[in-house]
Amino acid sequence: MIRVFAKEFNSFLNSLIAYIVIGVFLTGIGLLVWVFKDTSVLDYGYADMDTLFSMGPYVFIFLIPAITMKSFAEEKKLGTMELLLTKPLSDWDIVVGKFLASFALVLIALAPTLIYYFSINRLGNPVGNIDTAGVAGSYIGLSLLAMIFCAIGILASSLTTNQIVSFIFAAFLCFIFYSGFDSLSALSGSWALAVKQLGILYHYEALSKGLIDSRDVIYFLSVAGLMLLCAKTVIGSRQW
Repeated sequence: MIRVFAKEFNSFLNSLIAYIVIGVFLTGIGLLVWVFKDTSVLDYGYADMDTLFSMGPYVFIFLIPAITMKSFAEEKKLGTMELLLTKPLSDWDIVVGKFLASFALVLIALAPTLIYYFSINRLGNPVGNIDTAGVAGSYIGLSLLAMIFCAIGILASSLTTNQIVSFIFAAFLCFIFYSGFDSLSALSGSWALAVKQLGILYHYEALSKGLIDSRDVIYFLSVAGLMLLCAKTVIGSRQW
């Protein structure tokens, strides 16, 4: 698994993908947090990071599938998948190694936004007037959300040999899991809460309040694990 992780992560760093993803994410979020009038914290008047945590998931819906789309699709198209499978690696080693590489890249892209916290912390009146617990919970929630999106992207890539198809399918699934169930709950009557709890948004918002509930963490880990299990099953079938 470590060898797959190292190979995949190095391939990101040796291509433009890593730098484009990090650059686009930081530029987009930076403009939203500091520049655009409707979302800028400077115009908003409150020392919080709601813009990052409310808009970040929607940015991830497009950026993370762009990272994961080539994970298996490119291997299959170039015919290197068979070579990879002949190595002394289990299907889990391959799937988890590729997943961890993409997840690590997303975390690296997210890390520089910590500067926003320290900047807003200093800008508060009085200094330090920011909900640190809420920010910490939101960062944990955003990281766990990215974990699910990476797992979904790996699954989508395992299902096709076309990177564009992988990107579109992954982005669609990420959107459905993030806000689709929340929208569907409005039509579910007495089942509204149960349906809402199936989606990521419900658990993400709970973590954003600064209360780390084990049920929310288990939800994120379970969904990511399920997606990786499905990807492992697809790879194990050897039918592409």
